[in-house]
Amino acid sequence: MLLLRCHLKRALPQKVSCRFCAVMGKLQSKFKHSTYKYSRPDGFIEEKIQTKAFQEYSPAHVDTVSVVAALNSDLCVSGGKDKTAVAYNWRTGNVVKRFKGHEREITKIACIYKSSQFFSASRDKMVMMWDLQSSSQPRQQFSGHTMVVTGLTVSPDSSQLCTGSRDNTLLLWDVGTGQCAERASVSRNLVTHLCWVPREHYILQTSEDKTIRLWDSRGLQVAHTFPTQQHIQTYCEVSEDGHKCVSCSSGFEGEGCEATLWDLRQTRSRICEYRGHFQTVASCIFLPRALASMPAIATSSHDCKVKIWNQDTGACLFTLSLDGSGPLTSLAVADSVSLLCARILEWVATSPGDLPDPGIKPGSSALQAGSFPTELQDRSSISKIQIPIHSET
Repeated sequence: MLLLRCHLKRALPQKVSCRFCAVMGKLQSKFKHSTYKYSRPDGFIEEKIQTKAFQEYSPAHVDTVSVVAALNSDLCVSGGKDKTAVAYNWRTGNVVKRFKGHEREITKIACIYKSSQFFSASRDKMVMMWDLQSSSQPRQQFSGHTMVVTGLTVSPDSSQLCTGSRDNTLLLWDVGTGQCAERASVSRNLVTHLCWVPREHYILQTSEDKTIRLWDSRGLQVAHTFPTQQHIQTYCEVSEDGHKCVSCSSGFEGEGCEATLWDLRQTRSRICEYRGHFQTVASCIFLPRALASMPAIATSSHDCKVKIWNQDTGACLFTLSLDGSGPLTSLAVADSVSLLCARILEWVATSPGDLPDPGIKPGSSALQAGSFPTELQDRSSISKIQIPIHSET
């Protein structure tokens, strides 16, 4: 796995200082990044740099990685086309445990954070519950959809599970009994993602019908439908305070390919848009305030780029370009200073916390861990090789 570290901070008023490091292990293969720098009208500087990274570890998967989610500050869970869920220590590069039970590709992972339990959804129409501290067999199984399960989210108190599918339905489950408590169906509502609003009864949902819906889990009724978008909505996430949500869309050659910030309170209006990707934006997440000196959002795209955005202004603060990596399919916050990113060709780690991370040669399934702290740090005792670049004009 390639470990990339990116440090981002506001150096002076209207300026950004960026530092990018690559940690390399055993020489195996090159990974190149183009270089350019430009200054935006809002005073921010966006910079991409050229670097090489080499490191190889045993693959976590034997095929494409579709999704990654954080289980705690050390462990993540990934799933993919090899039908296997893998608990992985991204700090040490070790596989902790493998979970097999699905008959087809795993499409979604939902973790009960800071616990040992997580859920996986699959093209086999099943959802399974797993426990890291028990056997490799599923603790609970949820069967009720007639097509691939494409949405999966857990209630804040972990007592309920909501699933969505291309069969146009949402199902609400009792986690303890495995029984379906509610069922709802909307014509043409091909679910792409689900996210439970923190401390609320509401569930946010994106769809291939270009619509974002807010569901009330008490009866599983649509509470609000946001204005229909121009492109398929691929993913959504809700801020920690539950006041805002962000969605992202499909697209090609810069048409579509955006993320949108919405107000979840009374107005439920569009707040800001983030444009700059050139292919489908597959994932969008809110960054913890520990990662940035301002409210920020991260996006990953099929154009092989991760972008960091100023949440309030829409300015692109940083672009990490992983040229040749294949589509970046999933993002997750790992801890207070690190991000995880799944991509098709390789497991890669990008982290400003300078934590050693595993790598996989091109052609293997992969995950990336990356972080964007607000202060420049130099922990060269941990790093094997560092390639820093600063922008302080």
